[in-house]
Amino acid sequence: VQLVESGGGLVQAGGSLRLSCAASLSIFSIYAMGWYRQAPGKQRGLVASISNSGRKTYADSGKGRFTISRDNAKNTVYLQMNSLGPGETDVYYCNAGSGKGYWGQGTQVTFSS
Repeated sequence: VQLVESGGGLVQAGGSLRLSCAASLSIFSIYAMGWYRQAPGKQRGLVASISNSGRKTYADSGKGRFTISRDNAKNTVYLQMNSLGPGETDVYYCNAGSGKGYWGQGTQVTFSS
């Protein structure tokens, strides 16, 4: 197993979650890391990504609310999501390789009213 995600769960209106993805060193040290989301029957789409140099990219929907970061000492990438709403209910996947390469198993984020 190369990418292991954690941190999904139920969230209420305006709530926050922090997703974590622990990667093997051989992957983490080489690839840009990112988070993607996918709803049933839809394509997987970028949420945020971070390069080895720390350059960050966000989908428009998450700008100002989501923060991606990486801890090189722990080979872990994080996605802090704030002010969550119903539109964020999806399976979130960790990726190493700019949308190609390696994928985690996914973690479910569910909005609870």
